[in-house]
Amino acid sequence: MTDAASPHPLDAALLFQPAADGTLAGRTSPAYWNMVDPFGGITAAQLLKAALDHPARIGEPVAQTVNFSAPIAEGAFTITVKEIRSGRSVQHFYAELVQGETIAANATMVFARRSPTWGHHASPMPEVPSAEAVPVLAKKPPLAWLDAYEFRYVSGLPSIGSEAHEKPQSASSLLWVADQPPRPLDHVALASLCDIFIVRIFQVRGLRTPAGTVSMTSYFHASAAELAEQGTRPLLARADSIRFGDQFHDQQAELWSDAGKLLATTTQVVWFRE
Repeated sequence: MTDAASPHPLDAALLFQPAADGTLAGRTSPAYWNMVDPFGGITAAQLLKAALDHPARIGEPVAQTVNFSAPIAEGAFTITVKEIRSGRSVQHFYAELVQGETIAANATMVFARRSPTWGHHASPMPEVPSAEAVPVLAKKPPLAWLDAYEFRYVSGLPSIGSEAHEKPQSASSLLWVADQPPRPLDHVALASLCDIFIVRIFQVRGLRTPAGTVSMTSYFHASAAELAEQGTRPLLARADSIRFGDQFHDQQAELWSDAGKLLATTTQVVWFRE
C-alpha cells in the first residue's frame, strides 16, 4: 500500500484541475507510460473518472467505449465531458481528451441506477489454481505501465522474440492480475484493468510489430459494492482473439472476482502493420 501522504499512482493519474469553462486539466502519468504514449487503460480510466466527477452524473458505470484517435504526448491535456441524455435510470455521456487542437481520445459512457432483478451466471469462471499458487511474473519488458500491475500467468505467457513463430500460436491467455502497489478495486481501476493484455498479435506471431488499439469497449457488470468486496485481491483475467488480417484483429477479454463473479467483459479492435 502507499502511505497516506502520497496517493496511489492510479489516483495521482486521475487528479484533475477544474477550469472556469467546465473543462478538466490533467497530465499524463510516467507510472503508466507505454512505448510511445500512455497505456490505453489509464486513458480509459481518466475519461471515466471525468464523467464520474460530472455534477449531473447519476448511478454507476455500465459501459464505456474509448476511441484512440491520435498519440497522446507526454504532458498536459484537457478533458471535456458532455451529458448527452438522461432518463430516470439510464444516462449517456460523451467525453474528449484534447491536446492543443487535437482530440487524442474520445469516449461514450453509459451510467445507470442499478436495482435488484433476477440474475443468472450462464458461464462459470474458469477453473484455475488460486492466485497464491501461481508465481508472480518477474521478468517483464522495460515499460513503466507493466510495473503498475502484478501478473500471475496460469497459461498463455507471451513469448516474443526477434523472429516470428513458424506457426501461429494460441491467442489465449489466462492470468491473475492486480494493481501494484495494491489498491481497492473500483470502476476506474476496473476500466484500466480491462486493457492489461498485450495486443494478441504479439503473442500469436511471437514478434513485436507496429500495432495499437483503435477502439475498446468495456461492459461493467458489477456494482460498486461488489467491487468493494473484492478489495485488493487479484482478479482472474482471460483474453483471446479470433481473426487477424487486413491490418486489424479483434480481441476479447473477461475479468472475474476470486469468488467467481464476472465483473467486466471487454472487446477491442487493434490495428497492426507488417
